[in-house]
Amino acid sequence: MEESERIINEIAQGHRRLDDGATWFSSLSQAEQKEVLREVVRYAMQAHTTAEDGRAGVARSGVKPTANPAVMITMEPARLRMGKIVNLPADEYLTAFRVLVSAFSVSDTRRRETSCRGQCGHSWHNLPSN
Repeated sequence: MEESERIINEIAQGHRRLDDGATWFSSLSQAEQKEVLREVVRYAMQAHTTAEDGRAGVARSGVKPTANPAVMITMEPARLRMGKIVNLPADEYLTAFRVLVSAFSVSDTRRRETSCRGQCGHSWHNLPSN
């Protein structure tokens, strides 16, 4: 499992604090940050993140609801909006990371509690608790 995959999923599952993940994200180069944002979008799309998940994610992200990524992820269709978040200017990458990971956490939790409940073989859903 790649470092970014592990960290994103640890945040989504509550094994790592969002603030710690944001610190890690901030330490990356701008190109690496953009790639991580793309990765989070892929995971969020696989988890079928909705605008409702986006609203719940924004509420837990620590980001102002008026910030561009927060506004974008709460609009339907969420899948289209998430792809556009990746193309925001670099000075919005950290805010985008917090919003995307938080929304992914909401949708992935739902997925783990429904589709994968008790029968999940996904390595990223079976991370050890710290």
